[in-house]
Amino acid sequence: MGWVKRRAGLVLAVGLLLGLGWTAAVTTSMPNWFDPSEACALKLGGHDNPGGSAEVHTRWFPPAASCDFGDGDVRQYISTTRSTVLAVLGVLILVVLVTGLVLTVRRLTGAPGEPRGAEDVDLRRRKFNQLAFGALDVLVVGAVLTFFNAAAVIFGGIPGGILFIVASIAGLSALGVALDRHTGPLPSTALDSRRRGTVAGATVFAVIFAATALTGQLPFFRLWSAPLGAVTYVVIAAVQWSRLPHHETVN
Repeated sequence: MGWVKRRAGLVLAVGLLLGLGWTAAVTTSMPNWFDPSEACALKLGGHDNPGGSAEVHTRWFPPAASCDFGDGDVRQYISTTRSTVLAVLGVLILVVLVTGLVLTVRRLTGAPGEPRGAEDVDLRRRKFNQLAFGALDVLVVGAVLTFFNAAAVIFGGIPGGILFIVASIAGLSALGVALDRHTGPLPSTALDSRRRGTVAGATVFAVIFAATALTGQLPFFRLWSAPLGAVTYVVIAAVQWSRLPHHETVN
């Protein structure tokens, strides 16, 4: 269990990857999202009007899809066996995902670790590096997220959207922690970096999400959210530097 706690990020990453794989498996088991009625007719067949329409009903958990051709002719698109297997796998993956989340959050209250001092460190340059390279990194990651956001929502539905949110916050937080450890404020400890990086990553995502919602463009992010996220990160990092007990040394 100690190894699992030390690898909380890895457990979370595995849970997210498995979750994305699960949503992909469920999506491909459903009728084609572009034309579900035609997918029902092509797979199930047997009804009098192959070119006609069918009313499609889908459910994510347990995964199920039915095609109603009218006149009481309702057929299951996903077999009971496949639905059961996907449901069991979904529960197991959820356990891994929740475990990773809990362990990751608990790391924010763990041991501080050895403090690193500011001796022989050019704090001005270190601060500039965090603001400049941090903004660039967040800009690139934000642009990538706009693409995966659309893919997750279109092909993954509600579960895909939820997994995208968790993965985005986790990814941005991990980036924030890495930037803080290498270019963040000093003196500092590993716990300080985890906390500051998590705050920065979560806040960047929250600002992007809120701005997208206020402009009425949810659930799809737009490319303009990438520079917004970069600016948000710069502001947060600058505030974190200003809160240092000896921040006057970098002014």
